[in-house]
Amino acid sequence: MAGIHSGAIDRIIGNIERVMIGKTEVAKLSLITLLARGHVLLEDVPGVGKTMMVRALAKSVGADFRRIQFTPDLLPSDVTGVSIYNPKDMEFQFVPGPILGNIILADEINRTSPKTQSALLEAMEESSVTIDGVTHQLQKPFFVMATQNPIEYEGTYPLPEAQLDRFLLKMQMGYPTLLEEMEVLERVQVAAPIESLEPVVTIDELLTMQKEVKQVYVDETVKKYIVELAHATRQHAGVYLGVSPRGSIALMRATQSYAYIEGRDYVIPDDVQYLVKAVFAHRMILKSETKFDGITAEDIIEQIVSQVSVPVQRLVK
Repeated sequence: MAGIHSGAIDRIIGNIERVMIGKTEVAKLSLITLLARGHVLLEDVPGVGKTMMVRALAKSVGADFRRIQFTPDLLPSDVTGVSIYNPKDMEFQFVPGPILGNIILADEINRTSPKTQSALLEAMEESSVTIDGVTHQLQKPFFVMATQNPIEYEGTYPLPEAQLDRFLLKMQMGYPTLLEEMEVLERVQVAAPIESLEPVVTIDELLTMQKEVKQVYVDETVKKYIVELAHATRQHAGVYLGVSPRGSIALMRATQSYAYIEGRDYVIPDDVQYLVKAVFAHRMILKSETKFDGITAEDIIEQIVSQVSVPVQRLVK
């Protein structure tokens, strides 16, 4: 595909791999989300490198990085900012919160109250925040990578469905293998690799790549395939609430981004199958009896993918 992306993609992923050992797939999915102008939710146990992944991505693209540490006593104004009265000028002045950056790490988002979690909703959906009736546009690019610990851990609040639906995809880091963890120890023995990480693309290059992603061709047969998968989640006997049209749009955007980083200017059904679990699973609410039987959303998606006909028509622009 024409454009600047071919070398830039490899440079970004290679740069992240200098810090994150054995996490190429996670780095790729993070980059897919960033180029699709979405947001990602990383869920896993503490200490597996969730925060380091976000920092490495931000440094690789030279973005303005902000971190919000979510705690039970965090207020919405601590996220968005607040207007403070200046007696000298006799007027209110807006003091921006940490949400007004490029790449935002919402660390342990499920440790704060639903009221504060909802402070992210407008920012993630509209790329703006409204304080005291005044709307403030966020910088471009704007990308939220939220981390959360599994909900069975004490002191956590499950994210509401409206919040989960704003994340383009959800993924897990997973523990490293024995050899990967040995290499981690070797790399951090003297100094942390993240401290020496330098940008490998500019913000302008990143914005250009985001624009090019939107031009990736999606054939009508592939769009129909995406919609049929979404509809199947709504009709499944084990699902209480299936994937919304926002989920269908998210999957299409994610496949455009994936095709782009793979060097294609068109989407194929394999792209849909590669991403459907990451995009759809967290948007589904299962029936109680389904969960009681140990069936997960990923299991249901696998079943649906095996049942829905895959487009076989050759994709020609």
